[in-house]
Amino acid sequence: PAVLPPPPGPPARGSLSLHRAYLRSPLGVLRLGQLVLGAAFWVTVAAHKYEGAAHFALFAAVLVWLLTLALFGLSLLGRWELVPWLGSRWLLTNLVHDLALGVGLYAAATGIMGYKAGRKSYCNLPGYSQQCLYGAYLSASICGGIAAFLYLFSGLYCLLRRCRDQRDII
Repeated sequence: PAVLPPPPGPPARGSLSLHRAYLRSPLGVLRLGQLVLGAAFWVTVAAHKYEGAAHFALFAAVLVWLLTLALFGLSLLGRWELVPWLGSRWLLTNLVHDLALGVGLYAAATGIMGYKAGRKSYCNLPGYSQQCLYGAYLSASICGGIAAFLYLFSGLYCLLRRCRDQRDII
């Protein structure tokens, strides 16, 4: 099978230029929200004492956040053709990232943090003198849940573009 060339990036005006159309597109806006909520999730977990399954939740959140940052940066600069093999399949790459990694790992991390928040709900009582992690776990769970929905929306956006035989992310 013939390999199709990557979709064109923004016109070259210099060494690097921002792909402003991407930043204003639904996918660009969703990526910014994913980055903000993902950072809120893992900073909240990392800033507090955590143990057990929260290690996996933190690992999953940081992994997905870093991959999202890479996708966002390459898309914003219009440099996805620099990525071997994936650059020619950029829409499919974004689709798989959003639905498999984003939704899957954030749903798991949200479930873990929600479970841990439920297990710590007793410390919310007045007069409890120990450090209470309920608020941190609940906050992380809420941020992770919203982030999972943002990944679902961006994945469905990419799937819709793919079903319409469009090859570009915008």
